[in-house]
Amino acid sequence: MSPEAFDAACRALPAVTMDVQWGDDHVYKVGGKMFAVTGPGGRGGVSLRVSDIAFEALTQTGRAIPAPYLARARWVKFEDLTALDDAEVEDWLAAAHRLVAAKLTRKARAGLGLG
Repeated sequence: MSPEAFDAACRALPAVTMDVQWGDDHVYKVGGKMFAVTGPGGRGGVSLRVSDIAFEALTQTGRAIPAPYLARARWVKFEDLTALDDAEVEDWLAAAHRLVAAKLTRKARAGLGLG
């Protein structure tokens, strides 16, 4: 997946914002909570929130590594964004968005139009 396609896939999800943090990392958030992070132009790979099952499967098979500083929250890191399949990444992003949005308060979800 190209960095441009990654950005477009993130921004296509409901109520997403993107902030530049920690120097120049692109941090994608829903309701102020991050669900995906990448370096500018995809440099440094991509990190995102995954389910417990996906975390185990991806890290045990070596497809991803536990994300530095965020592994305890079940985040994984893919070293090379461009080596990943677009449809698969879009599915992971949608799941990451859902996982994070589900932790928001009912009032916050309603305010963002997330039902």
